[in-house]
Amino acid sequence: MSNAMKVVHRTALRGLALSAMALIVMPLVVMPLVVMPGAAWAEGMPQLDFKTPLTVSQVYWGAAIFIVLYVLLARVGLPKVGAVIEQRAVHIAADLDAARAQKAQADAAVAELTATLQRSRAEAQGQINHAVDQAKEVAATQAAALNARLDAQLKSAEARINEARAAAMGALHQVATDTAATMITRLTGASPDPRRVDVAVGAALAARGHG
Repeated sequence: MSNAMKVVHRTALRGLALSAMALIVMPLVVMPLVVMPGAAWAEGMPQLDFKTPLTVSQVYWGAAIFIVLYVLLARVGLPKVGAVIEQRAVHIAADLDAARAQKAQADAAVAELTATLQRSRAEAQGQINHAVDQAKEVAATQAAALNARLDAQLKSAEARINEARAAAMGALHQVATDTAATMITRLTGASPDPRRVDVAVGAALAARGHG
């Protein structure tokens, strides 16, 4: 216990002792006044007349009782009360120290929990960002593969269309040439020159946009 606290306890004990002594001595002084007959009041205050042996003995006995009670309280009662107060103060100080220690531990636990939550959030956000990046890369790869496959299919389809168109145009040219030769033969009765018919048919198809 600190010196200031000890001084406070001693002052409190002294005040308690004086209060107790006042409570004990006051009846010794007041009782004679209460039980005094009316005639004594009329004659003044004989209890304060120190010429009377009874007054002197009352004063002596009152002082002796006061001293005895003061010694008993100062040597027996008040030390016990002081020990109890001091023990309670020690317990209170220990409880305060324990409460401060527990508060410090709680603050440390809260700080650690906060740091852990922040780390967990950062790790989760990092994993989410990594997963999003991977998904974007996979989507880009799949889109590139799909575009390449579609381009290949489109080129293949265009090649087949061109081949079919060329074949159709060749068949059309042949049919037109044969038809023209047949019609010329029927109209003129003579077979036309196949080369000239072929050139004429090619020119006609080219003029129509089929060449």
